[in-house]
Amino acid sequence: MTFRKYLILAGVTIFASTGDAMLSHGMKQTGSISIHQLPSVIFAVLNPWVAFGILLLLAFFATYTTALSWADLTYVLPATSLGYVLLALVARFILHEHVSPLRWLGIALITGGVGFVAGGPALTTHPPAVPIGHKPEASNAAVSGARL
Repeated sequence: MTFRKYLILAGVTIFASTGDAMLSHGMKQTGSISIHQLPSVIFAVLNPWVAFGILLLLAFFATYTTALSWADLTYVLPATSLGYVLLALVARFILHEHVSPLRWLGIALITGGVGFVAGGPALTTHPPAVPIGHKPEASNAAVSGARL
């Protein structure tokens, strides 16, 4: 895997966790909203923390789709789940949230799982597709040899 691809995966992880943390901080400032009261939703989106969080999540989406263009979902999703570790650290030390020992254990299990996934191939390889109705050359040779 190239340095550029590692950079894309790092971007997915950083954009997602930072965007989520900013949304959380902004929504704590905004308070409770209801989808039935449109002004409260607009007010929440106009909060600078929420707005910047949304922009970072848009960047996450762009990098995530880029990663999916060259790797399998079963590779990209676990590889980017390292964002859970980053998000827990941000929540604990920047947002001052309580992260229970059970959650830390779950995060450690996720991190271990990522280690297993990272060792495998990023993309499933498939044999070249044969057009419908077209016989591969090897089978044609076998058939013509059988007629002799």
